[in-house]
Amino acid sequence: MMTERQRKFREQYKADIGPLYNGLLHIAVMYVSGIAAVTYCLKNLQDAGWEWLLVIPVFLAGNFIEWAMHRYVMHRRIDVFALRAIYERHTRQHHQYFTDNEPTIDSTREFRIVFFPWRVLITLGVGGLSLGFVAAKLIDLNAGYIVFLTMVAQYLVYETFHYCCHVHDNWFVRNMPFINTIRRHHTAHHNMGIMMKYNMNLTFPITDWLMGSSDLRRGLLGHLFNGYSEKYVKEELKPVIAKFRVDHSRVTLDGPELTPEEARVMTAP
Repeated sequence: MMTERQRKFREQYKADIGPLYNGLLHIAVMYVSGIAAVTYCLKNLQDAGWEWLLVIPVFLAGNFIEWAMHRYVMHRRIDVFALRAIYERHTRQHHQYFTDNEPTIDSTREFRIVFFPWRVLITLGVGGLSLGFVAAKLIDLNAGYIVFLTMVAQYLVYETFHYCCHVHDNWFVRNMPFINTIRRHHTAHHNMGIMMKYNMNLTFPITDWLMGSSDLRRGLLGHLFNGYSEKYVKEELKPVIAKFRVDHSRVTLDGPELTPEEARVMTAP
């Protein structure tokens, strides 16, 4: 159930969306550009063999970077223009708009608060081209294409999974492996009490498992195929989660104001 605080924030945010914003155009540019880049790379591969193994380290590195960016940039205010803007958009907007009580959207105009701006895709493209160029020079052209297409594909997976976390519950998101896991994982992250530390992965919770920043206490396979289950939620987190699910009186734009005991739980290994 949406709190009055969240309702008012949503109303103000939607009122501030520019009249020219078009949610369908937003995602069309993103997906068309991304799919075109992946297709171009695939068409230019020349009998690629072992180079496909590069997908594994690139994927794992991307999973860690996704986690690190979320924890140390999106949830930590750094007084540098671009980094500060990321924090403002994520902690002070996205996390006010969505809570674990109400994490869903109702219209395409709300895509603005779900999907990254186009400049993120451009930044990723520049970074991917740079790393792909290095791989092509150090290894071969196939390696360069595979590095680049893996990075772009991972970004598209990120945006798709994130969208699936914020649509209304349906048969697909409840039953699709990995998506049902990350939907519960991300919804839990939107609890106002634990949002600054727990569940920082948005695609596959691999780094959260490795770094101990998951709200679950179970193994890697259990994390990947957890689905909607709440069975393994850490006992010490349950009181904090329950408290902030119904009481936002100690919530600010910059996160929760925790009691000493709650802070101890948040900082525990």
